[in-house]
Amino acid sequence: MDQDAPALRLTERPFIRESASGVWPFHVHDLIRAAIRNADDGSDDRWSEQDWQRAAQRVFHALESQWRQDPRRDRAVLVGCLQQGLLLARDFHLDLEWLADAAFQCVGDSVWEPLAIPAADDVASGGPQTAADALVETLSAIARRQHEHRERTAGRLSAVLASGLLPDDLVELATYYLAKAQRDLGLTDASRRGMERVASAEGRLASAARRGLAHLSRLSGDFPTAVEAGGRLGWEGRHHRVLGDVWWVQGDMERAVAAYLAARREAEEHSVVGETAMVQAHLAFAVSFSDPLRADDELDLADRLLSHLSLRSSEMTARIAVLVRDAGFAADLPDRAAVLLAEVGVSGISYAAARLQLALCFHHAVLDAQDDLATAITRLRELTQSGDYAYYVEIAHFMACLPLPEHTARARWIGGERQTRERWRHLVETRRIHLATAR
Repeated sequence: MDQDAPALRLTERPFIRESASGVWPFHVHDLIRAAIRNADDGSDDRWSEQDWQRAAQRVFHALESQWRQDPRRDRAVLVGCLQQGLLLARDFHLDLEWLADAAFQCVGDSVWEPLAIPAADDVASGGPQTAADALVETLSAIARRQHEHRERTAGRLSAVLASGLLPDDLVELATYYLAKAQRDLGLTDASRRGMERVASAEGRLASAARRGLAHLSRLSGDFPTAVEAGGRLGWEGRHHRVLGDVWWVQGDMERAVAAYLAARREAEEHSVVGETAMVQAHLAFAVSFSDPLRADDELDLADRLLSHLSLRSSEMTARIAVLVRDAGFAADLPDRAAVLLAEVGVSGISYAAARLQLALCFHHAVLDAQDDLATAITRLRELTQSGDYAYYVEIAHFMACLPLPEHTARARWIGGERQTRERWRHLVETRRIHLATAR
């Protein structure tokens, strides 16, 4: 050869790769694997297509045994078996069998590391061709939603469902996460229809879908219905978190914090690290309104719990909580909010923009900055004109002890509007006392 580089690349390429952090640390290099499978010459130890198919089936069932018999329920084992099993099912057209159970366990942990499964050529060019293709795309869309705009997530899951390749129980999985993405995008009616379909199917995600319906009641300001639904959900429906989400909106931070603490304890007892981190972010948000000093510790814990996960919406909640903690104290808070708002826009999480604007209203109410508050309320009204989170506009008026304008949509407050107004005003006045003491 005129140059040595091609030969050097070949001799320097390891035939066996090692990944010390993997469940199975050694594997044959893809180049060698492809050469063996696609060799044209008839070697003495060549395999027939039936040999390859039988070997794939044996490994597929061995992976199932490894996963089901793992005494520690190690997530690395789960993800490793799921990845390898999906590749085998896709490449050898195997029935999904145990992969459905593994997929539900994978998403049930609320940990969203991406599955390292290369897309098949036919999938890249023309969409999924097999049930395994469809499941790979479903799990990828669910995990990637933490890093992609929710419109992208909704589009991917809609395409999977339109393919008709998923079995019924996995249709439930795709439908539920599509409904979640639609809720984040403000497509409330579509989200409600999806949640109702999953709940009525009484499958593995029925409790989660009922939680989704409770959230939708809260979004519309129907708090009594949300509380009633939350009380029936149990651990599977994350009842304490649902109730905490209702109580902080009422301005009852003490009750909200108690609910979130109970939710965190349950999540820890069930060893669901994603749920633990998610609840801690909500807890830090509630505490940031009522006790900015304690909020430091709660935010530190939230940051530690979230640091190894991909939970974008919870990260947004924690970062908005920092703004709430600093409300009144930090002169640069509006500038920091503007930076965060740009990031929210990239994510497509509509409620985060409204919650961020509510934090700004709290800041301006504490400082009695009437002009800035009026501008923030106008923006908040624009963000909630669909009707979802419209009660944030009411809360902003409660904070500043302002009368509600005519034709303002009224939420169904637990305990009545007057009590809710007094709670939110008390939070503003308490923050002012903190400010005076700090000076």
